[in-house]
Order: sequence, then structure tokens, then C-alpha cells
Amino acid sequence: MIFNFTDYGELLGLVHNSIIAGVVLGLVGGLISTFVMMRDLPFAVHSISELSFAGASAALLLGIDVVAGSLAGSLLAALVIGALGSRARDRNSIIGVLMPFGLGLGVLCLSLYKGRSANKFGLLTGQIVAVDTPRLSWLMATSTIVLIGLAIVWRPLTFASTDPEVAAARGVPVGALSAVFMILLGLGVAMSVQIVGALLVLSIICTPAAAAMRVTASPRLVTLLSVLFAVSSVVGGILLSLGSSIPISPYVTTISFAIYLACRLIGSRRSRRGWSTRRAGEQARVTRHFA
Repeated sequence: MIFNFTDYGELLGLVHNSIIAGVVLGLVGGLISTFVMMRDLPFAVHSISELSFAGASAALLLGIDVVAGSLAGSLLAALVIGALGSRARDRNSIIGVLMPFGLGLGVLCLSLYKGRSANKFGLLTGQIVAVDTPRLSWLMATSTIVLIGLAIVWRPLTFASTDPEVAAARGVPVGALSAVFMILLGLGVAMSVQIVGALLVLSIICTPAAAAMRVTASPRLVTLLSVLFAVSSVVGGILLSLGSSIPISPYVTTISFAIYLACRLIGSRRSRRGWSTRRAGEQARVTRHFA
């Protein structure tokens, strides 16, 4: 039997930290997802998650805080990609080098770790019961930093992400904004690894905005829908996995994928020509607004 909801009410009380963490993660992930898709960075997200996994694995092996290790790995990857990947071609080359290195380093640390196998598995697929009060405090503090950072750079970052050439011509510090966003992205990925694991972070950081962009061309609506989709995926995954012996990640990714398919079907019914025209018009409107 996959599901067993006999003691579901009692179990809910045990994972209230995880539900709070899921809502916070959905909020941050949905917001960041918008810029990830606008700036074409899904590949970078996967690379950062691999280094986050390596940092968490090393921390587990050394007996130190796993969250701190995950944050260190994510920030290191984000800084390297941001500093060396100014052009798309260079960035993709760097990412292609970092991904196998991070995954290999993480596997090495886990193979040397002699503790509980559940701790190893949780780094890859997530654990809803692992969100204790100290870890929730880490997550809330990190989320606050990310949200404040996004609020500060939101307007110029939107302009730079929509039309970087015009933004640069208008004096917007495109390079500095890119570096700041990579740091915020690294923090967001590190948070996601704690809930859904390193291998499936894309379902929180990329899929929500990708789905939202299928049904609307408005940047504001994309952001709102992205947050809604992300929160629904994470919290829904937690609630389903609570009554099952299967880890949280398959539920989160399945819900996220189902939302994307539904949005894609809705988008496919629109006239391709009319949809493209509206999207181009919306982009031009955003450029004029920020210019």
C-alpha cells in the first residue's frame, strides 16, 4: 500500500516545521524562478545544486552542520559562475566543468561516511522530517536575506533581464546585478536542497516560472503564478508524502510537472501568432517602462 492516512492527523503535528519551510521555500523559489527563466539559467541551477550537494556531503562526513556546508557549496558555485561566466558560451563551459566535479566530490564524501544511510539518501531526495527547529531557523534567516536582496534589485534586475543591451546603455550596472543575482540564486538553491534534495531542485527553481510563462506574458502575473505553483508543489508534496513511505521529492516533482503540462495545454490553445505578438508587446512595454 502506497498511502496510509490512518494516523495522518497526528503526523501533521510532527511536520509543522516542514510545512512552514515548504511555504517559505515555495515563495523564494517561485520568485527566483522568474528570473532564472528570464535569464536562461536552468543549467546553472543544476550546477549550483551539485556543488551544494558536495558541500552538504562534506559537512556530513566531517560532522559539522549540513546546512552550512550546503550554503558554502552553493555560494562557491554561484560566485565562480558569476565571476567567470560573463558570456553564455563561457558560462555553459564552466557549468559543464563544475557539475561532474561537484557530483563526484559529493559521492566520494558519502562513500566515506559511515553513518545512517538515510542521511545520505536525504541529501539527494530530501527529507520532510529533517526540518527541525535549528534548520528551520537557518532557512528563515536565509529566506529573509534572499527576499530583501530581491526587493532591492527587483526593478533594475527585471530591466536587465528583459533587455540587457538597452539596460546597459541606460547605465544599469548589468554585470553587478548578474553577480548579485547569482549569490541570491545560490542561497535559494541551498534552501531547496534541504527539502527536495540536490537532484530535483529544478522542480522548484525552474518549473514554476516555465509553467507560468506558458499562460501569460505579463511579468507580474508570471511572478504571482510562479510563486503559487511553487508553493502548491512543495506543500502538496509534503502532505502527500506524509501518508506514504515514498520520499517527498517524487511527489513535489510530479505535482510540478502536472502543473507545467496543464499550463502547456492551455497555452497551446492560444493562437501562436497572437501569443508571440502579445509577448513581444509586453517585453517592449517593460523596456519602455524601465527606460
